[in-house]
Amino acid sequence: MNEAVAAPIGYLDLLARERLPADLRIAYGADPLQFGELWLPKGEGPHPVVVLVHGGCWRADLPGLELMDYAAADLRAAGKAVWNIEYRRIGHAGGGYPGSFQDVADGLDHLRALAGPHHLDLDRVVVSGHSAGGHLAVWALGRPRLARTSPLHAAEPLKLRGAVALAGIIDLEAYHADGPDACGGPGTIDALVGAPARAGDVYADTSPPRLLPLGARQVIVSGDLDPIVPSRFGQAYGAAAAKAGDPATVIDLPASGHFELIDPTAQAWIGVRAELDALLG
Repeated sequence: MNEAVAAPIGYLDLLARERLPADLRIAYGADPLQFGELWLPKGEGPHPVVVLVHGGCWRADLPGLELMDYAAADLRAAGKAVWNIEYRRIGHAGGGYPGSFQDVADGLDHLRALAGPHHLDLDRVVVSGHSAGGHLAVWALGRPRLARTSPLHAAEPLKLRGAVALAGIIDLEAYHADGPDACGGPGTIDALVGAPARAGDVYADTSPPRLLPLGARQVIVSGDLDPIVPSRFGQAYGAAAAKAGDPATVIDLPASGHFELIDPTAQAWIGVRAELDALLG
């Protein structure tokens, strides 16, 4: 049994390691936090694309897209282009609702501008997020289902092949009601969705279960040792998605914690990368 399995790592363990740099940092909006980092593989392309959305409880006081650098470097070495998105979070000016959601959406749609110059294959785009980013990744898959009255609605969101949620906090209502306090408890969810100041049903356009069926494949990956997002949340969402008619796969990885799912040195990553490969075809 390797060390990562014997004792699940934390984000400080991950960030203590050397990180390879991305190829380009590109703005998708005017705010300093509206940017992404593009990782380009060798070869002429067109390259399949994995969009990465980092976690950190949607909060400005926790690390950002650097958490995904290790996964991005591994995917680049395996021949994928990676678009690792930063976005405004709770505590940033404009973060929360609707800004955090709009940033992820705008970052995704900006791939249309990047495709030609960087030889990206827009017919093979998958979004994958970790923890809070897992929620945003699955939410992004459901963008075509958003009501026209929502500030988050877009006429033509970028088409995605599917989403891979890694320890994703996908069901905001369930996590608000019964989740661990690791992200700050119910108050963090309230701050994300704009409660109590926002009138009406604050989950209607923010929580993926309310948008089911999403009409595309979803892979819900959890670690059985995860204290931040216990696997029961992924199992419940996966069952709801399948009941709604979506092609949903639920994977519980043994002897894995929260951050092993984005650690290319961990055994868990082998399964994660295989799912991304399968979605990209």
